Amino acid sequence: MATTAPSTVPAQELAAVLKVLADPSRLMIFDLLMQGVRCNCELGDALGMAPNLISHHLRVLRRANLVHAERDASDARWVYYSVNREALTELKAVLGAFFDPARIPPRQPACPPAPRRR
Repeated sequence: MATTAPSTVPAQELAAVLKVLADPSRLMIFDLLMQGVRCNCELGDALGMAPNLISHHLRVLRRANLVHAERDASDARWVYYSVNREALTELKAVLGAFFDPARIPPRQPACPPAPRRR
């Protein structure tokens, strides 16, 4: 029986990131951050979500290394969030490799069907 080589796509890591982005609220937050740096209150206002809920989702995005947080130098009470560009570039490459149609080879039968009996 023919065997196929294992995929070079890091399945566990990709699944973890996709699970984080599968939440609609986190996906909307990430989408807003793709449009530029935002603070918690700007995200909450844009999405109609409570600040504590925004903070929760940002924490999950940060743990997944998808988002950076930076405190305002003049007033540490303010935290600004942005997309982690390096992680985004890597995710784009991994997704591109995973969904590349060239990965799909033509079928090579491992065992031909038995001849039909008459």
